[in-house]
Amino acid sequence: MGIMQGKTILVTGVLTDHSIAFSVAKLIQDEGGTPILTSFGRAMGATERANGRLPKPATILELDVTNEENLANLANEIKKHTPTIDGVVHAIGFAPQSALGGNFLSTEWPDVATAVHVSAYSLKSLSMACVELMPNGGSIVGLDFDATVSWPQYDWMGVAKAALESTSRYLARHLGPKNIRVNLIAAGPINTVAAKHIPGFEKFEEAWAARSPLGWKISDPVPSAKAVVALLSDWFPATSGEIIHVDGGYHSMGA
Repeated sequence: MGIMQGKTILVTGVLTDHSIAFSVAKLIQDEGGTPILTSFGRAMGATERANGRLPKPATILELDVTNEENLANLANEIKKHTPTIDGVVHAIGFAPQSALGGNFLSTEWPDVATAVHVSAYSLKSLSMACVELMPNGGSIVGLDFDATVSWPQYDWMGVAKAALESTSRYLARHLGPKNIRVNLIAAGPINTVAAKHIPGFEKFEEAWAARSPLGWKISDPVPSAKAVVALLSDWFPATSGEIIHVDGGYHSMGA
């Protein structure tokens, strides 16, 4: 019996079978659980294609985390398939090109607001949309990129990730009385759809290859996905407000 036996998890961010979110959904199935996927707009086609590569095709619900109507209807849409869920995976991040690539000092507020709304505030809005579906507690896990330092070219997405980390801690504080755990996985760089839109992303690959004591495969999302699934399981019942680094040890290195 797998560690996700009988659990149903809402999984956002499945765009290709190379993504961390896809590997999470696959591992949930491999470990006896049921993922429910979300997507919307032009990304829906990509999600449907990736879904076809899962061991068993999952239900896909329409969800734009910046759309208040979508969020308000989410619980009812999920209830059409299951009365409750056991967890949520937040694999959502976006910043306009003007907020990346060395444009930090010239980025205008509307683009900054978009990055923070989609990448950080959405953790709170998605969590609150799902709380009623976890009456006996559950686990919310978000995907992060270490925001304790500045990164070249990452600019306002780095700020948004710092906001994500703080949002996670405050959610852990406020949802703890409901027995809902909230944690983040700070993954090393993975060659995903989102990464391809970050100018100079190849520099991350070079840095990780040189400094990760365990080594790092930029094409392998499985180690990060395994950590997500572990946090979704019952194996971390007293862990909340935590950021677990899955980056080959890069974050712990000095020069």
